[in-house]
Amino acid sequence: MARVRVPGWVAGLVGAVVLVGVWWLFSLTAFRPQDGTSYTPVPSPWAVVDWLFVQGNIAGAWGVFQPTITAAAIGYLWGNGIALLLATVVLVFPRTETVITQIAVVTYCLPIVAVGGISIVVLGGAKNPGDPSATAIFLAALVCVFTTVVGAILGFTSADKAALDVVRVYGGGRWTQLRKVRLVAVLGEYLGAITAGVGPTLIRLQGQLDSAGVWSVFLLCAVFALVAYGLFGLLIRLVTPWVAGKAV
Repeated sequence: MARVRVPGWVAGLVGAVVLVGVWWLFSLTAFRPQDGTSYTPVPSPWAVVDWLFVQGNIAGAWGVFQPTITAAAIGYLWGNGIALLLATVVLVFPRTETVITQIAVVTYCLPIVAVGGISIVVLGGAKNPGDPSATAIFLAALVCVFTTVVGAILGFTSADKAALDVVRVYGGGRWTQLRKVRLVAVLGEYLGAITAGVGPTLIRLQGQLDSAGVWSVFLLCAVFALVAYGLFGLLIRLVTPWVAGKAV
C-alpha cells in the first residue's frame, strides 16, 4: 500500500485545530468560574477573540510590542556583534578558544531571573515611557552570545581547506581568506544557529484579573515569534541556499 504524504501546512492546520479544541474543552470543564465570580485562569478561545477583535484591543497591539521589539532588536545587534568579535579573536588566536567558549557557556547558563534583577538595579529601565529598556537590551544581548559564538567558531573552523589553499597560492593573506572563504563558511553556521512593553501590560492585566487579556498577549507573543522565525528562515533560504538544501 502506497503511503500518503500529508503536506506540512495540512498537518500544521490539523494540529492547530486540535490544540484549540483541547483548549476550549479545558476551559469549559476543568477551569470553570467558581460560583459568584466570572474569573477563570483559562478563558475560552472565544473570550480571547472577543478581547482582541470585538473589544478592539488588537488596535493597540503595536504600541504594546514596539518597545519590547525595539529593545530585542538592539540587544540582538549588540549580542551578535560581541559574539562575532569573540569568534574572530579565536580565529586570530586559536589558543583562546577554550576560554572564550567557557565565557559563552557562562552567559548561556546564567539564570535570566537573577540577572534581570541585578541588571535592573545597575542599568535601570526605560528613560521615558515607550523607550526601550536598558535592562531588556542587555538581557536580549546576553541570550544571543552563546549560540552565535558557537556557530561562528564552527563556521570559521569548518572552512574548506582547499579553498583556503587556493587563496594562499594566489598570494592572498589571512584577511583575504577571511573575506573570501571563512565568512562564507561562517554565514551558514551563524544563520542556522539563530532562529511600553509587554511586561508592564501583562502586570497590569494580571492585576485586573483579566485572564482573556493575558492570554491574548501571550498568543500575540507567539505570533510575533513565529513571524520572526519565518523571516529568518526566508533569509537563510535567500542568503545561504546550500544550508537550506537548495542547489546553488
